[in-house]
Amino acid sequence: MFERMRALGVIAAGAGLAACSGTDQAAAPSFSYADGSPHPVTAWGDPDLQGTWPIMHLLSTPLQRNAQYGDRRELTEEEYQASTSGRGSQATRDAAYHQMMATNTLGMGGWAESTLRSQQARLTSLISYPANGRFPALTARGEELRPEFGSSWSTENTRQPFDDPQDDFDTWDRCITRGMPSSMLPFNYNNGVRIIQSPGYVIIDLEMIHESRIVPVGREALDPEIRQWMGEPRGHWEGSTFVVVTTNYNGEVGMTNAGIPGSPTGDTPTTTGFRTTERFTRVAENEIQYEMTIEDPEVLTDKWTVSYPMYLDTAYQFFEYACHEDNSAVRNFIETSRYERASSGAAQ
Repeated sequence: MFERMRALGVIAAGAGLAACSGTDQAAAPSFSYADGSPHPVTAWGDPDLQGTWPIMHLLSTPLQRNAQYGDRRELTEEEYQASTSGRGSQATRDAAYHQMMATNTLGMGGWAESTLRSQQARLTSLISYPANGRFPALTARGEELRPEFGSSWSTENTRQPFDDPQDDFDTWDRCITRGMPSSMLPFNYNNGVRIIQSPGYVIIDLEMIHESRIVPVGREALDPEIRQWMGEPRGHWEGSTFVVVTTNYNGEVGMTNAGIPGSPTGDTPTTTGFRTTERFTRVAENEIQYEMTIEDPEVLTDKWTVSYPMYLDTAYQFFEYACHEDNSAVRNFIETSRYERASSGAAQ
């Protein structure tokens, strides 16, 4: 299905390609979908990707594939109906939610924002490469760096002492950033993704941690010594597909974390050689096919790719993500850890 959807995105009419290539500067770009219907363009002639494309419908699709599915990308009808994405499970979850509301017992477990999308819900994993849908093994260097990427999310890390706000917590704990690729992967809430365009720029606005990725189009990369939490992106058009290549990451943000459903345990390390390549292809008026390939040869034995559909939702609203305000989690972790160690020492 995803190969078919990707094929739908190869959509640039001859006049549009001529204008983009500079062979006919007077001709206006013209793009169309596979069925021949016109693809929207901006006033300055770029393919139009603007709108709100939340990814909350991906919440029930794990990042990594369960080994039982092998190389299979989609669930069968029977597997789908029995899964947490199926209609029966959705009804059960909705009933439990309304029961919690009625009894005033709604807590963290009821915050999940999920909607049923049969096309995505049949995916066995967000990872499309490697073919088995599994996260690549770490190199020896990756295993060496892994303990340096601590997080309160990791069950293995919660058994360790917490002392230092920087060394013992990841950037999400500290409300700095989810980083990449995590910012383009689903979570239990704040899954809004909004695309805004202007001449020479595309902005990818994120609801979680209220970050805006400002992507210059057709610009040279910055000096590699300039490194950012979210890297330094550069975009270009391949027909109607917007390609974003991001380098200049600072190597201080985990590649994955336990907050992503179905991710590897703990935070996966990155280095300054980290690189992501994203492809946004609008395949229909209300759908973008998204793909991101992640590479970091120093810590990964292979690259990996995630693929999924994004759906236009004109009614979706962004809500404030007030992470720093009244955030006592980091302090509480440290104070409790120190108290437990002091009490244990006194008892001995």
